[in-house]
Amino acid sequence: MNKAQLVEAIADKVGGRQQAAEAVDAVLDAIVRAVVGGDRVSVTGFGSFEKVDRPARYARNPQTGERVRVKKTSVPRFRAGQGFKDLVSGSKKLPRGGEVAVKKAPKGSLSGGAPSRVTAKAAAKKATARKVTAKKAAVKKVAAKKVTAKKAAVKKTAAKKATAKKTAAKKTAAKKATAKKTAPAKKATAKKAPARKTTARKTTAKKTTARKK
Repeated sequence: MNKAQLVEAIADKVGGRQQAAEAVDAVLDAIVRAVVGGDRVSVTGFGSFEKVDRPARYARNPQTGERVRVKKTSVPRFRAGQGFKDLVSGSKKLPRGGEVAVKKAPKGSLSGGAPSRVTAKAAAKKATARKVTAKKAAVKKVAAKKVTAKKAAVKKTAAKKATAKKTAAKKTAAKKATAKKTAPAKKATAKKAPARKTTARKTTAKKTTARKK
């Protein structure tokens, strides 16, 4: 039975071929998307679909017998439920003219009363994603605070250095000014000293003149 035949088989039960085709497409799409996302789709009494990871391994080429390395990959897997197995093995008989004896979904499970396994996994993934996002935000805040603190410390250090430079410049200017004021006073003192010697010479000359007379 192919997809077209499957649609024809359920067309009378769902109200027409178009509705049957849409129903089959919707079911298959939901199963494929869930399995690709890493979820396990389980239908009680029928079976389950899941994603299985295969590690890297070595295999042999059936034509040449050459050993070939096979890369790590993921494959879909279907496991038949016990009810499906019993019907295929013949331990249970198919119902006459009715639907296969697959356990029906509990009341409320299809109307949102009880979350399915796929929905629960999706909710868990969302919660994990939220936690990761919150942790990243907290890390970013801490990093931003550290950067701000470093910048503030750098600014304070720069301000201290600038203040120290200004103070040193003022002290140097004050020393130069004091040196300039002191220098003329020393020169004036040096000029007055020869005047004393001249006075002494005049006194000696007067004494010599007096003796001669």
